[in-house]
Amino acid sequence: MLFMPKRIPEETKQRAIRLVLDHLDEYPNLTAACETVSARLGFGAESLRRWVRQAQIDEQKAEREEKFAEMR
Repeated sequence: MLFMPKRIPEETKQRAIRLVLDHLDEYPNLTAACETVSARLGFGAESLRRWVRQAQIDEQKAEREEKFAEMR
């Protein structure tokens, strides 16, 4: 029997990412925050950790591009 992962709606992903980032300072590290939030929302902690990490990377990239555009 093959296990088919459930599709998480994008809105739910974004909400979970916001929850982790907004409360990250209340936990010893990103993994602990993701474990807590993912348990409440009912999906994998590692999936959430990857989503949060990618969101952080995307934000840094946007900031760099904005800074570069200002220098032109």
